[in-house]
Amino acid sequence: MSSATPTSGTSPARRLSLAGVLRLRRPSEIWFKPALSSVAAVAPPNLLLLAVGRLDLAMYTMAGSLCALYAHNRPYAARARTLAWVVLGMIGGLAVALVTASLTGNAVVLVTVGALLAAVQKALCDATRVGPPGNVVLTFISSAALFVPQTLGQVPGHLALAAAAGVWAWLVGMAPAPVRPHGPERRATAQALNAAAAYAAAHGTGADGDTHAPARAAGYAAVQAAWQTLLALPATGARAATRHALERLVVRAEVGLAAPADTDPERLRSWARALRGAGRIPRTGDAPGGTDELLGVDAELAARPAPMWQRLGPLAPIAARTALGCALAGYASLALGIGRPYWALVTAAALYQANLTLTWSRAVQRVVGNLAGVLLFAAIAPLAHLGQALLVLCCLALNFGAEALITRNYWLGSVCVTPMALLVTEFAGYQATGDLMTERAVDTLVGALVGFLAAVVVTNRRAGSRVEQAVTAADRAREHAARLLAEPAPAPGALEAARRSLAAALTDLRATADGAAGEWWGRALPQERVVLAEQSGHRTLAEAVRRQAARPDRDAGTRTEDVRP
Repeated sequence: MSSATPTSGTSPARRLSLAGVLRLRRPSEIWFKPALSSVAAVAPPNLLLLAVGRLDLAMYTMAGSLCALYAHNRPYAARARTLAWVVLGMIGGLAVALVTASLTGNAVVLVTVGALLAAVQKALCDATRVGPPGNVVLTFISSAALFVPQTLGQVPGHLALAAAAGVWAWLVGMAPAPVRPHGPERRATAQALNAAAAYAAAHGTGADGDTHAPARAAGYAAVQAAWQTLLALPATGARAATRHALERLVVRAEVGLAAPADTDPERLRSWARALRGAGRIPRTGDAPGGTDELLGVDAELAARPAPMWQRLGPLAPIAARTALGCALAGYASLALGIGRPYWALVTAAALYQANLTLTWSRAVQRVVGNLAGVLLFAAIAPLAHLGQALLVLCCLALNFGAEALITRNYWLGSVCVTPMALLVTEFAGYQATGDLMTERAVDTLVGALVGFLAAVVVTNRRAGSRVEQAVTAADRAREHAARLLAEPAPAPGALEAARRSLAAALTDLRATADGAAGEWWGRALPQERVVLAEQSGHRTLAEAVRRQAARPDRDAGTRTEDVRP
C-alpha cells in the first residue's frame, strides 16, 4: 500500500453496530456528588412550593435548581464562574421561551424557536466544554417552557423564581469548598497518574505498542484534563503551593506516558492513592522551585485560549444537525397529534455527539432507556398519585437515581430521567397514566428516528480538513521539539514547553482523527499520515523525557510536600 494513499475507514453499514452500546461501565468516582447536589438543589424549592400550594410553579424553580448538575470536575474558583454562566444561560433560554410562549400559541413557531434554541445551546456548550450534562438540561427546560401557557406580565415573576433557585444551586455547588478546597484538582491529578500507570504497566508486558495505543491516548487525555484543571488555579497566593506540588505530579504522569519502559507504574499509583485522601500531597523529589517543568507550565499559562468564534466554527455542522433534527422531530410529533412535541425535540437534541457513529450509539441508548423508563413510570405512578408530597419525593428519588446511574451508561440514567420528567408534568395536576406513557413512547421513537436521519443528511465535510490541520500541527510541534533537542543547552523551560505543546498536539490529533473516523460520506482520511505523525511524535517525546531524566538534579526519592489539602 502506498504511504500517500488515504483511507476512509469502515463503511457506514458496519458502524451501525450494537456491540457494547448498552454495556455498563464502572461508576464515576464522584457519582454521588452530582446526585446529592441535584437533590439538595431541587428539594428545598419544591418542598417550599408544596407548602404554599403552588407546586404548579415547580418548572421554573427546577430551571435554576438543575444548574447544580454542572462543573463538578472544576476547581472551585473556576466552578464559581462556570456555574454563574450556566445559571445565566439557563435563565436566558428560559426568558426567550417564556416571551415566545406569551406572544404566540402557534405550535409550528414554538417548535422552530425551540429547535433554534437547542442549536445555540449545543454549540455554546460544546465550544466552552461545559461538560455533562451539556446542552440537554438547558434544552429540556427551554423547550418545555415554550408550551406552557404564559402572559407577558407573568414572565418577570417566573424568571425571578428561576434566578432564586439558580442562586441556591450555585451555593450548593460551592458548598464542599470549605471542607476540601483542593478536591477537584487532586482528583484530576490522581486520574492522570492512574492513566499513565495503566499505560506503563501495559507497555511493560512487551506486547506490540500499537496494541496499547488506546491506553496511551486515554493517558494523554487524562493528563491534558489535569493540566486544564491546574491552569485554572491562581499561580500566586495561598493556593499556589498546592498547585505547584500537583503540577510536579502531572509532569511525572507525562514522563510515564512518554517513557513507559523507564517508569514504575506502582510508584505512580501510590502517588494517586495518596491524593485520594486528605493528607499531604506527595513530592516527586524534584527541586521545589524554578525547575524547567514549571517554567514550561508558565509558558503554557501565557498562551491565550482561542477566540470563541474560532471554537464555534468547527461546530457549525453539529449545530445545523441539531437545528434541523429538532425542528423536524417536533413537526413530525405535531403531525401525529402528540400534545407535547417538545419531548420529540429534546430526544433529537440529546442524540447529537461528536460524530455520526457516536450519535447512533446515543440514539440506541436513548430509545432503550426511555422505553424502560416509561415502564418504570407505570409502576411508580400509583404511588405518586396518592398525594403531592409523595409525588415530590418520588421525583427527588428519581433525580438522585438518574445522576447516580448515568455514569454507568447513558441508557441506565435515562431509565430514571424519563419517569421523573413524566411526574414533573403532573405537578400542575394528575393526568391519565396511559396517555402519558403512549405519548412519551411515540415521541421517543419519532425524535430518535427523525433526529438520526437529520444527522445522516447533514454531513460534516470539515472533519477531513481538521484531521489534515491536526497532522500539520503535530508535525510542527515535533519539529520544534526536535530542534531544541539538538541544542546542547536550550533556554530554561523551552524544552519542557515544547514537550508539553507536542503532547497537546498529539492528544488533539488523536481526538480529531477518532471524531472524523466516525463520520460518514466525508472525504477520505489520511490514516497513514496520522499513524506516522503519532509514531514520530511519541518517539520525540520519549527522547525529551530521557534528556530530562539525565539531568543531575533528579532525585529518585519520594518525599511529602508540606501542603495540606
